[in-house]
Amino acid sequence: MTKGYWIARVDVADPDAYKRYVAANAEPFRKYGARFLVRGGKFENPEGASRTRNVVLEFPSYQAALDCWHSPEYQAAIKFRAAPVAECDMVIIEGYDGPQPA
Repeated sequence: MTKGYWIARVDVADPDAYKRYVAANAEPFRKYGARFLVRGGKFENPEGASRTRNVVLEFPSYQAALDCWHSPEYQAAIKFRAAPVAECDMVIIEGYDGPQPA
């Protein structure tokens, strides 16, 4: 079974209010087995558009990633980061388990 991932790009306008979102998302992330691979940090944007914060979450499966997004707990949490608190671009994607470059 391939893993699932959330890839998010976020601009946070109100860091204090955003902390409520971070506190509220902890429970659904734990419940669905999420693990942060990227959570902010330095980055370069050599091509295309970007936002100021990048996050990559790994889930045990693509279905777990979808289930977390659609869960009542997470849907309640995202209300805390809605505009004007933050703007977010999100992709939920299935991991790749095929051949790699030699």
